[in-house]
Amino acid sequence: MAWITLDNLAQLEKINIDSFSRPQIIFKHSIRCSISGMIKNRLAKAEAPSDIDFYYLDLINYRLISNKIAEYYNIRHESPQILVIKNGECVYSESHHAIFMEDILTQAK
Repeated sequence: MAWITLDNLAQLEKINIDSFSRPQIIFKHSIRCSISGMIKNRLAKAEAPSDIDFYYLDLINYRLISNKIAEYYNIRHESPQILVIKNGECVYSESHHAIFMEDILTQAK
């Protein structure tokens, strides 16, 4: 898995713009949560298509960005959480043990 680190607010605009040409995935990860670590490992082992951008947000160190994502896409903050962004909208949001690469890819199509 080739994660793109999400660590500044300016990247949210890029994600939104890029979502009109290719799906954008945001994985909100808590470095203090064992469930989040397990999900990150699960995703890392899966094969990710090259036509989708996968962003990784360390929400402990970048909580402001996480809050802005929740506000912008009108979703409830959770951790771990996966978001699929297409055409400027969050079309899929899932959390905890329900996060699977197969579901992410289905929603990204």
